[in-house]
Amino acid sequence: MTTTNIVPNVPLLPLRDMVIFPQMIVPLFVGRKRSIQALELAMLDNRMIFLCAQKKSTASEPKKEDIYTIGTCAEILQLLKLPDGTLKILVEGLARGKITKYIDKESYYCVDVEPIVEKNFPTPEIEAVNRAVLNRFQEYVRLSDSFPPEMIGIAESTEDPGRLADTIASHISLKTNSKQELLETINVANRLEKLSVLLNAELEILQIEKKLHVRIRKQVEKHQKQYYLNEKLRAIKKELGKDDEGGEEIIELKKQIKDIDLPPEALQRANKEIKRLQGMPSMMPETAVIKNHLDWLIHVPWSKATKDNLGLKRASRILEENHYGLKKVKERIIECLAVRKLNPELKGSILCFVGPPGTGKTSVAKSIAAAMDRRFVRLSLGGVRDEAEIRGHRMTYVAAMPGRIIQSIRKAESKNPVFLLDEIDKMSMDFRGDPSAALLEVLDPEQNTAFSDHYLEVAFDLSAVMFITTANTLHNIPHALRDRMEMIEFPGYTEEEKLHIAKTFLITKKVKEHGLTEEHLEFSDESLLYLIRGYTREPGVRNLEREIARVCRKIARKVVESKKEKKKVEVTIESLHNYLGSPKFKHRDVEKNLTIGIATGLAWTENGGEVLTTEVVTMPGKGELLLTGTLGEVMKESGKAALSYIRSRAVELSIDPEFYKKMDIHVHVPEGAIPKDGPSAGITMAISMISALTNTPVNPDIAMTGEITLRGRVLPVGGIKEKILAAHRSGIKTVLLPQENENDLDDIPKDVKKSMGFKLVGSMDEVIRLALNGRC
Repeated sequence: MTTTNIVPNVPLLPLRDMVIFPQMIVPLFVGRKRSIQALELAMLDNRMIFLCAQKKSTASEPKKEDIYTIGTCAEILQLLKLPDGTLKILVEGLARGKITKYIDKESYYCVDVEPIVEKNFPTPEIEAVNRAVLNRFQEYVRLSDSFPPEMIGIAESTEDPGRLADTIASHISLKTNSKQELLETINVANRLEKLSVLLNAELEILQIEKKLHVRIRKQVEKHQKQYYLNEKLRAIKKELGKDDEGGEEIIELKKQIKDIDLPPEALQRANKEIKRLQGMPSMMPETAVIKNHLDWLIHVPWSKATKDNLGLKRASRILEENHYGLKKVKERIIECLAVRKLNPELKGSILCFVGPPGTGKTSVAKSIAAAMDRRFVRLSLGGVRDEAEIRGHRMTYVAAMPGRIIQSIRKAESKNPVFLLDEIDKMSMDFRGDPSAALLEVLDPEQNTAFSDHYLEVAFDLSAVMFITTANTLHNIPHALRDRMEMIEFPGYTEEEKLHIAKTFLITKKVKEHGLTEEHLEFSDESLLYLIRGYTREPGVRNLEREIARVCRKIARKVVESKKEKKKVEVTIESLHNYLGSPKFKHRDVEKNLTIGIATGLAWTENGGEVLTTEVVTMPGKGELLLTGTLGEVMKESGKAALSYIRSRAVELSIDPEFYKKMDIHVHVPEGAIPKDGPSAGITMAISMISALTNTPVNPDIAMTGEITLRGRVLPVGGIKEKILAAHRSGIKTVLLPQENENDLDDIPKDVKKSMGFKLVGSMDEVIRLALNGRC
């Protein structure tokens, strides 16, 4: 090897994942700005350029330490500008070269290059290695599908060993670092030896690939042969008149289909799937899909049903044993059973139990199933947002299954269970569809006789199913779905009802669950009432059940730790403090807490009735009305309407008519983290504002609810029973109600009516007279 004079200022083109050898003509695509600039300068000069591989292909702007020092001096034969701004060039490698110096250029890469000129002296060693490499390459071309046979002739006609090595290296599949190592190997004998080693490794890989290809081809041919023989055997058996058409598994499926009473449409579909199964090899993936589909068609209870027990006395006894109160709910259920007894073919209505949590909606549905001797299944709809949850997925999808309606029917093993759709108001929707729209067919007695599940693709009759839904609120249920259901309200319980439920159901249940007996503990009525008032504040009894369980756990520990004889523990008011700590809730001392600018309102939420305090303060300002407490738009509008009413009646209320120009009014409803909305706080806001503006205290014994108009009328609102029960739990003695809500008082329990007073009002004048004691 010898070197010539250094060539200065040669534009450099770094290459990603590519090595160019001398004597090779290669097309390149160039997109980097600095590389494009280098090519343009080379075209203006002598078309010479230096090609050198990058050490790291990920470097978009490589530095000198990222580029190999040995590359290839090349000439640009052709340059073409493409529409996207990149360049396509055709280059020819001339000779190896070595970078001796990097020249600082901002817009392009530039180097001084020392060309390397090879001098080949034929020796026996080089000739031997050359023949070995040529033989390896010929075998490589024969095994590889990516080379034309002409490559063998080109290699054989190349007399120069160094050029042969470069030609072969540039065509075979090698990693960039391996090709760069060959480019940097100047000694021809050494280069041929390294190339021989690399060719041997590549030949081993190709031979393994060839063996795999032959093995796969033989396996496919075997399957095709097996399929052909199976088809031929099936044809022979058919000619002989034998009934064996698909093996034991297909015979078993046919037997199951014959033994059950399938509807004509389902029978036709099952037979069609059997024929498809017979006509395909057992190893095909689709056979598992067909078998799974047949399994569902066979095991769905198309005609299997339980016999209804419609005895009204028995049903009444079961409902009374399991549930206390709920008189209207029980009456409606008994009426439903009576109608079914008189007319079994009547399509029943869909019942929707609406009420706060813990009021017994789910347990009543279970009792209905027990009373009718029907199977009971429950499907929770909370968080369901995919239509396929209801209707299922089509068979074309991987791991497709029927919807949860059909799955629950199969689980019940009966076509007429009591089917509870729990939390129907908690459904949502997204890009996968609206599950509430799919329920329109399920919950419509006129349509559910032919419910279509996407997976079964056969209509299923849901008319025999007794559907019951539960919800905490109605406003989240779409109107079309709500219209298909009959609403049955589950109100909150009074303290007396909770006391009876605790004594009759909860204590017995929890004592048994905790391994105790009646000999271990006893609750007095006073301690239970104290527990209800001081440790729970809810419309239902779930928290009450949890607190009783806490007491049972404490006593269970005492029983286990005590070595003395069993001694009954009497739970008293004093001992509750030891078991449960200090009370969580206290009856409000209204005489101390309610002052000027503060009024008590009543609200209804999905958890039942709530007592809300409305606070108002006035400040010097420019007449701004501030409404805080996470209030909804309707509630904010109620506050604005109340202020407009006060301004229109300022003189009659002894308020400065110009007050709105001189002061700001801030209305706040505490517990600001809880969203609040609705029009029922209108008169409460108005009274709080009037109290603050006239410096008149509000009657501390009164709570109120009602919508206000600009002319001072009091309009009716909803949730009266729940609101009154909330006021009763909080110790409020008098409630102001809209005149038009008088009929709602019929639903109030008698014991609550006796302990509270109700004032019906039709205008704000009456509210002001009662709430402010006529002092403004």
